[in-house]
Amino acid sequence: MPLAPTNTPAGAVITPVTAESPQTPPTPATLTEAAAALRSGAVTSRQLTEAALAGADRLDATLGTYLHRLDEKALAAADAADGDFAAGVDRGPLQGIPFGVKDILATADAPTTAQSLVLDPKWGEGRDAPVVARLRAAGAVITGKVSTMEFAVGMPDAAKPFPIPRNPWDTDTWPGGSSSGTGNGVASGQFLAGLGTDTGGSIRIPAAFCGVTGLMPTFGRVPKSGCAPLGYSLDHIGPLARSARDCAAVLEVIAGPHASDPDCVDAPFLTGAWASGPAALSGVRVGVVRENHFPDAADPALEGAFDAVVTTLTGLGAEAREVTLPLWNEMVTADIVVMASEALAYHRPDAVTRWTDYFSATRAMLARGALVTGADYVQAQRVRRVAQDAMARLLDEVDVLVFPTTSRPAPRLEPYLHHGADVMEMFTYIHTGYWDCLGNPVLAAPMGHNEDGLPLSVSFAGRPFDEMTLLRVADAYQQHTDWHLRVAPLVTAATTTATTTTAAAATTTTTGTRATV
Repeated sequence: MPLAPTNTPAGAVITPVTAESPQTPPTPATLTEAAAALRSGAVTSRQLTEAALAGADRLDATLGTYLHRLDEKALAAADAADGDFAAGVDRGPLQGIPFGVKDILATADAPTTAQSLVLDPKWGEGRDAPVVARLRAAGAVITGKVSTMEFAVGMPDAAKPFPIPRNPWDTDTWPGGSSSGTGNGVASGQFLAGLGTDTGGSIRIPAAFCGVTGLMPTFGRVPKSGCAPLGYSLDHIGPLARSARDCAAVLEVIAGPHASDPDCVDAPFLTGAWASGPAALSGVRVGVVRENHFPDAADPALEGAFDAVVTTLTGLGAEAREVTLPLWNEMVTADIVVMASEALAYHRPDAVTRWTDYFSATRAMLARGALVTGADYVQAQRVRRVAQDAMARLLDEVDVLVFPTTSRPAPRLEPYLHHGADVMEMFTYIHTGYWDCLGNPVLAAPMGHNEDGLPLSVSFAGRPFDEMTLLRVADAYQQHTDWHLRVAPLVTAATTTATTTTAAAATTTTTGTRATV
């Protein structure tokens, strides 16, 4: 019998779209469900894409999701996907699916800004990053370039001429960074999945704050070339979507070696072995992590939500035991040291001549890099190897590790916009950078809401190149809960208004309305 969530839900649950349920979003709940609907003929890619673009029309101005929309090109790609379906050509589960791409990834048909005044406008011009090329080859419909934090390291800043990304669960809060537009775009239904990057948590933080699922693959699983770099030895590219199954479908497309990235290895990833199996976890050994994840300032709802996750997993047959992560403080520090050093290595020429063109928070990180000695950097890299060995020993004893992604939900935006927030204070309640330093795969997924209705998130971490196990555990959890399907009231209200308006217009005219699913 399914195990129900233990806290009171916030927001609406996505349900199948029918004439009898006009208040639901005009798309299937997940990428996986949309892929099945495309193949059954229940929906077309053009309908999915038009619904996504209509969602952007309603919500982008409020949420600051897009930097560059590709409406006409997206509709053309959708028509091509529908044509392939009609001709019996099936390119896989991403065919016909609307996708957002973080604006530090090169795309041949749109500029890449990295949300900065500094990046050369010709950077990446006329070419796709390997991950983007793989999406296109799989038939995905790219709807546009979505917002980030400057060069994936800055913070929200009202001083520069870029949109301020906001959280659909509360627009006065931050959606998380740096994959801000990917997170709030998936959460608000402006696309079904998107690409983010992760150097200190930039996939998992937006997933946590926006109530969606985000996967940071193993370092070297996905080619990072064609991405404006932040930390050469830390950068990961991965998906954000509604569910673990959705993320697995994207990973299967974007994973694999590429000649342009010497760090990327040949380690095949196939989802078929688990995606259709039962949600049972008999014999799976789960390491439950509490130390360093429940500080005094943790949200009061965090402990109950996390305990409910563990109860669900053990109810499905998993064997759970408490564990401690090795070298926690050392690795959190190493992530900052390495990130700041490698960021400065890339940005130093521009920092010398265009210092004031950078966002304030970006300048602060580059300045930290200038204070790191070569010996500091080498020592941080040595500590990483020691911690990787220690983690390998721990993962001989358990199959997957489970812990809160953050100790608090999304913070208020205002202090960040006007430089009144202590950016380093985030490291006391965001528990992500440790894992970038290790390079192990980690998936963040919704696990409840706090009393203000803001999402809380749990993370699943596993062995290098064993995304399969942590995805299987997360998928089993999501088959027995529905937190990942919950929609912010803002999104529900916008969809309801649009549906009512469309229905009213349909009673007076038969032309001039967009098709909806």
